[in-house]
Amino acid sequence: MLTNLMKRYPLSLLVTVIIVVLSLAPIGRVEFAEDVPLADKWTHMVMYGFLALVVWWETVRRGPRPSWSYLLVVGLLLPIALGGILEILQSTLTTYRSGEWLDFVADALGALVGSGLGLLFLFFTR
Repeated sequence: MLTNLMKRYPLSLLVTVIIVVLSLAPIGRVEFAEDVPLADKWTHMVMYGFLALVVWWETVRRGPRPSWSYLLVVGLLLPIALGGILEILQSTLTTYRSGEWLDFVADALGALVGSGLGLLFLFFTR
């Protein structure tokens, strides 16, 4: 099953691993981002938007049109769930990161935007 998943969603899995590592690794202050309002929230939105878009792209390009329920779960709900799980892990497993509700909201908004772009991709490729 894992081999099939790796064949079907290689880029999605790579993006997921990168998000997990960036979310749980101790990262110091980012000097240039301090001047950007809500830079952390924008980062969350971009990461999860990109993840959702990549999942939609890899799902749609594989052939027959997937069901809407499959796209909803895989392309939207799984990225949102990943964001929630990582926020919980940040607040419970690390001492150098903190889980925040607003980060989770930014994750969900990013996944929604990425899914919207994925939906556009679906319509324009079929």
